[in-house]
Amino acid sequence: MPPERILIVIDEMEVGGSQRQITHLLGGLDRARWQPELLYFRNPSHLVDTIRAHGVAVHHLPKRGRVDIRFLCAYVAFLRRRRFALVHAFSLTAELWTLIATTLAFPFARRPALVASVRGLYLDASRTFWRIKRLIVRHSNAIIANAHACADAAASGTGLGRERFDVVPNAIAAEPAITEAQRERLAAAIGHPPGRPLALFVGRLVAVKNLPCLIRALARLPHQRRPWLALAGDGPLAPSLQRQILDAGLGDDVRLLGERDDTAALMQAADLLVLPSRQEGMSNALMEAMAAGCPVVASAVGGNLELIDPERTGLLFASDDDEELAVCMQRLADDPGLRRRLAEAARERMRDGHSLARMVAATAQIYERGIRLAPASAGNASGSTVEGDA
Repeated sequence: MPPERILIVIDEMEVGGSQRQITHLLGGLDRARWQPELLYFRNPSHLVDTIRAHGVAVHHLPKRGRVDIRFLCAYVAFLRRRRFALVHAFSLTAELWTLIATTLAFPFARRPALVASVRGLYLDASRTFWRIKRLIVRHSNAIIANAHACADAAASGTGLGRERFDVVPNAIAAEPAITEAQRERLAAAIGHPPGRPLALFVGRLVAVKNLPCLIRALARLPHQRRPWLALAGDGPLAPSLQRQILDAGLGDDVRLLGERDDTAALMQAADLLVLPSRQEGMSNALMEAMAAGCPVVASAVGGNLELIDPERTGLLFASDDDEELAVCMQRLADDPGLRRRLAEAARERMRDGHSLARMVAATAQIYERGIRLAPASAGNASGSTVEGDA
């Protein structure tokens, strides 16, 4: 039997958590069973090149503005031409336009199975967001959440049954270890002063990451015991964060590194990673740090609670509590033994529970079920799924 042609769709291919998971998934799917392709609308990154290197066909379909009829017509024609067995969309924008396009492309014929995604808690989402998400869920053959907290939030927000949502936790790829000499060179290259603990944040510089809380926490610590902080990532809040850093008198203690393609090495070089987000699904940065043996401190929200066993695999603090975060950072900065103990347990947790093979196999199993249950036409879609045990 020839492999099934399937499509992964996302609006942006910038460097982010969903995009990294897409890269892992496309690289891991069995080519004897699946012929995966990628479609994105805007903002490519080096991840597109990585996906192409996996032998995956990559398609760029530009979308201009919120409503782009030319884009929709092109998407409909693309779907008719390629004849996918399944389409998996990774963002609300991609989900909505995929639902519309498949309905128009195959009004009276069997359409591709549709798989939707839940990759966050969406605590600040509007009623319009949830109305759209409900529509998408009802017309999808499967919905994959990357954390139980995300599935619970989506069930509540859409008003639909929790049994519709599968849970497949994110996976992390094993990265080659760097040597002590490489660690020292990398630390020096980013401006880290020798002798001070190196704290790291990896992620987009956006409001939900709550980086002002991290800056406030750092400012609470006495200068002689304060870790040096590197922020690896880019985003719209970079200018305001730089102003906050200078206003707090931390100009010599914090460095904005911009977007990096060596975050795995940075995590191995760091003494601790901090994730102060107001909400999180299943954080790739947190998982990658744990797998790299970098001790972590994170806000007690969403999927962070599923990843971190407090005092065993990391430290948790109450969301937006800069005083408690400062205490956690100081503990890790001052205690190498604590760092080693947390790092070893976290690495074991990632190795045992979040392998690429496990994520790919669980996702492929859902794809098989989705294709089997796909309706004969777009007007007869069923959204029922059962929660996976992954």
